[in-house]
Amino acid sequence: MKYVPAVMLSMLSLAGCGGSLFRSHAPATTTYQLSVAPHAAAAPIEADLAVLGPHVRGGLDNDRIAALYPDRRLDYFAAARWSAPLDEMLLDLTLQAFRGMAVLRNVDTDASAFASGYWLEIDVVDFQAEYPQTSSAPGEAPIVHVHLVGRIGGGGDRHLLGQVDAETRQRAASNRLTAVVEAYNQAADQALAKVAAETTETLRRNLESR
Repeated sequence: MKYVPAVMLSMLSLAGCGGSLFRSHAPATTTYQLSVAPHAAAAPIEADLAVLGPHVRGGLDNDRIAALYPDRRLDYFAAARWSAPLDEMLLDLTLQAFRGMAVLRNVDTDASAFASGYWLEIDVVDFQAEYPQTSSAPGEAPIVHVHLVGRIGGGGDRHLLGQVDAETRQRAASNRLTAVVEAYNQAADQALAKVAAETTETLRRNLESR
């Protein structure tokens, strides 16, 4: 009879039960993607815009869905994430907002492509679901707070032409994650619609003043 080392028997035994022994019981992570709705367009203008990568404050610079509690504790919803890190997702949403208006001649993310055109740079000040200081009922729905500050410039010298401050708050219909994400979508859509509209008007005034 051929001798089988004990260590080999142990490895075979572990391999046979590995499917259950090492299986994770953590819930699967759900990925959420936001979108913006097309808004009423103004008359088209002959302007090219480069949207630069957003600056995101610490704690929000990841792909997790943030929640802020009354004690200023920043946490994240379990087993959920955005479709990309927040800066990448907001850059894509900003492009959607401008292209949905169909007012500018060109909108892109490559600043070098429009060296003689205009640029927009966004600071993400707030992008979190905020739970109230006091609650009359347990499990009260949070308010999603989105605050974007955009700087608009022109030419290769990064000359500042104007600024737009877009801040929105949207209460979720319930404390369920799907309702909170929908509130995120509405708040982001409103904020980006304001960024796109005011940026476009700034560029229009600049072109008319030449």
